[in-house]
Amino acid sequence: MNTNVLGRTGRGRARRAAKGSTAEGAARAGLTARGVIYLLVGILALQIAFGTGNRQADRGGALAELSDKPFGAVLLWALGAGLVGMALWRLSQALFGVTGKDGHTAKKRLPAAARCVFYTFVAYSVLAFAAGSGDSGSSDRQSRDVTSRVMEMPAGQWLVGLAGVAVVIAGVVIAVQALRRNYHKKLKLGELSPRARRLVDVTGVGGGVARGLVFAAAGAFAVRSAVDYRPDEAKGLDDTLRSFAETPLGPWLLVCVAAGLVLFGVFSFALARWRRV
Repeated sequence: MNTNVLGRTGRGRARRAAKGSTAEGAARAGLTARGVIYLLVGILALQIAFGTGNRQADRGGALAELSDKPFGAVLLWALGAGLVGMALWRLSQALFGVTGKDGHTAKKRLPAAARCVFYTFVAYSVLAFAAGSGDSGSSDRQSRDVTSRVMEMPAGQWLVGLAGVAVVIAGVVIAVQALRRNYHKKLKLGELSPRARRLVDVTGVGGGVARGLVFAAAGAFAVRSAVDYRPDEAKGLDDTLRSFAETPLGPWLLVCVAAGLVLFGVFSFALARWRRV
């Protein structure tokens, strides 16, 4: 058997694995892990809104909260494994295409590659924390540090500003897609009972709008940081959430956004159950 045949056989096996039960299990584990993080961040933000929280409402705070629970170490390792599954699933999409119409186009595969990189970083940070070789970190400090380093580069101010605009646009798109219920295209709608469909729509719309609002606000702070040339004005997730309590609506806006993040966590669990992979 020549090398070309072996190569085609190997690629065929890899493609079947990427679209088989292994990839499906990785996807569902990853979506569940994402749901856990959003659920915990939302709960921490609610505690801040009501003046009872003493942890940051971001991934670091969520990991610290989880580590304090019974069997916390086991939960952290399981969370990290789920995020590894998410990264591998996104990698398979980038290599072999996404399920659905135009799934093999660059328009669909490039975002999958970007998500793979993102979830690889997130999975590494969670596993490092579980192993005791890393700390939970602060999204606010990380955001300021990254912004400061980028601004020191040639045209760094423009790069930060453009990145902020891109995040604002992404937030608006996320919210609009949630309102239009675009997630229906990814679901096995035939398997949903009327009650389950109501649950999916309430969590999908409410959670998606809240998530989009957080993205848009974080991007707006990055744009302001670039315009003012002040890296300290860039905000991570925790500071972005706290800023909602500083609006004329006071802590009640933060309550609404935090509740929306909790809903998005539940929505991720629903995707883990009913998403087409």
